[in-house]
Amino acid sequence: MARKPESPPQLPAIDHDVIRELAKLLDETGLTEIAIEQGGVSVRVARHAPAAVARARPAEPTVPSPNVAPGTAVIDPAQHPGLVVSPMVGTAYRGPAPGARPFVEIGSAVKTGDTLLIIEAMKTMNQIPAPRAGAVIQILIEDGQPVEYGQPLMIIE
Repeated sequence: MARKPESPPQLPAIDHDVIRELAKLLDETGLTEIAIEQGGVSVRVARHAPAAVARARPAEPTVPSPNVAPGTAVIDPAQHPGLVVSPMVGTAYRGPAPGARPFVEIGSAVKTGDTLLIIEAMKTMNQIPAPRAGAVIQILIEDGQPVEYGQPLMIIE
């Protein structure tokens, strides 16, 4: 007795009108991706950024007006030997808890290793120590401000 060859399982037909409606919904809402599943059929529609936008140069980070000790001129942070820069990307906090007194203020005397601030990165609080002893003459960030790797944080003189 000859066996009848098995036919491949029938795939459900894709409704092109559904795809068009999803694409239209992406345009209307500004979403970049949308997916639905109905009757065992799932459809995902995604929009990719145009190549020109993807290569656009990121905006230069702005440094807020620094807190400066009275009688001290604003110093170009990049030129100062006592510059403290961020060792990581994260959110900088000047105190140990919201509403708490900051670790240091303008004019605070610090010793090498004293905590200057905390940077939260990936849900971890990282204490940033003073790299040298001296007095804090400029604070270049605000409490709760996002910071980038290498961004100037404060100056110790």
